[in-house]
Amino acid sequence: MSIELRSLDELVDPLRPITYGVVKPGPEDPEAGVVFVRGGDIVDGAIVEANLRTITQEVSAPYSRTILRGGELVISLVGNPGAVAVVPDRLAGANLARQAGLIALRNEFHAPYLMYYLMSPSGKAELFQRTQGAVQQVINLSDLRKIRVRIPPLPVQKRVAGILSAFDDLIENNRRRIALLEQSARLLYREWFVHLRFPGHEHVKVVDGVPEGWERRALGDLYENLDRMRVPLSVLEREKRRGEYPYHGAAGVLDYVGEFIFEGRYLLMGEDGTVITSRGTPMLQLVDGKFWVNNHAHVMKAALASVEFLYCALSEYQIQGHVTGVAQPKITQKSMNRIPVLLPPDVLRLEFQGAVQGLFDQRFTLRTYIDKLRQARDLLLPRLISGELRLA
Repeated sequence: MSIELRSLDELVDPLRPITYGVVKPGPEDPEAGVVFVRGGDIVDGAIVEANLRTITQEVSAPYSRTILRGGELVISLVGNPGAVAVVPDRLAGANLARQAGLIALRNEFHAPYLMYYLMSPSGKAELFQRTQGAVQQVINLSDLRKIRVRIPPLPVQKRVAGILSAFDDLIENNRRRIALLEQSARLLYREWFVHLRFPGHEHVKVVDGVPEGWERRALGDLYENLDRMRVPLSVLEREKRRGEYPYHGAAGVLDYVGEFIFEGRYLLMGEDGTVITSRGTPMLQLVDGKFWVNNHAHVMKAALASVEFLYCALSEYQIQGHVTGVAQPKITQKSMNRIPVLLPPDVLRLEFQGAVQGLFDQRFTLRTYIDKLRQARDLLLPRLISGELRLA
């Protein structure tokens, strides 16, 4: 079988060279704007579409070179450099941020194969050699173009990608099931604590939007903050510590390392970078088990309120007024702690907890399945990419 070693620059459509997107995104335009993919939206071989924001048509227009058509590769250049995904057809018409690179391949090269190659140890080694910066790791376009890729014949590319994508399809199905479980819990929270149709509401007096016996509290009163325990790791440090425990950033799992800092059930909120969802709510991660967190996500441990209750409450809150920074949006701990939360009596909170506990337990079980599928995929990945595992 003929195997070639080619640079990325040799693989792309000459009419669509490797480049990056919009430098200054400006304000959002949810009604008529263009969907916008940032580097932080690219996580573990996928674009996290729930996190995507918008930019105006006027801001997008000068960057027509990075308007997506579907099927291209996008790669994070900053913060978590090397995170890569194939653009789904449903994101055709979206644009890219300055922190994301576009790799539009020629027809004789298979984008999913290239994605898996860049996720493999061989691909990561190439990327890490070209990662610059001590504090903020960056891949420059000139270096990205020189990255070498092992290219087998097109049928082999497709077969390798097909085997690996079967794992990712199962992972995506479980992610959708998790989203439905979380939505069910949020809908119940909304019914009880936003619309105030909680059990027995007919007999409770409401004054200025607050039922009798309830109180408005600052978020900082309801949880224990563990930000002091966070430890950021560079891409190179994470590669040296590679293992089974999730390494969380502002918007999701960035990597997996062989050690953990936290154990148990916690709520994370994005501190800087990707801090707002497309719904205008804070970027949240409800996590359980053993994991590591970098310094781009606040860490909340249950105290007066459970993390499940806080997750549902914050999922309803419009966070824009707590965000500072233009180039790099940020939610400080001080600002986060001022978020108002309507706190019902203990009895009603416990009743709510009992109603949603099964949903969240199922959610964490599915998360465990996802981790096992990912581990199986990542064990198979280098053997397929290197050719060690022969395809009949």
